[in-house]
Amino acid sequence: MGGLTDQLREFLDAHRVGVLATASKAGKPRQSVVYYVRDADRLLISTMSERLKAKDARRTGWASLSVRADEQPYPSATFSGPAEILTENIGQPTARVMQQIADVDEPPDPLSDEALAEIDRVILAISVDRVSAVTHMGE
Repeated sequence: MGGLTDQLREFLDAHRVGVLATASKAGKPRQSVVYYVRDADRLLISTMSERLKAKDARRTGWASLSVRADEQPYPSATFSGPAEILTENIGQPTARVMQQIADVDEPPDPLSDEALAEIDRVILAISVDRVSAVTHMGE
């Protein structure tokens, strides 16, 4: 399956947690549970620059995120594509991810890029170009 459809965008917007997959230097898969937000056809994840997921994405230029609903029949899909580490203009995206983590109606005030750099925060951005393993989405 190709990129994002309106149905898949709605699915992503309705959820906030997924399993991020990257590849280690040895080519072995690495996975971690992350909070994310969608920005058009990109998925944005706030992390620390020295985390293995950030290092893997920077080195390979690729990542994927698998998202599953919490209700039966547990619709799910995996979104993958080119990945990059962003350090500029990341205040608003970071605030949006923090909003998901805190489960609040409004995002916190965004921090400056400099303030985020001081606490080692970056955005791992996946430009979705492939969607796979789509299950129970209905028609």
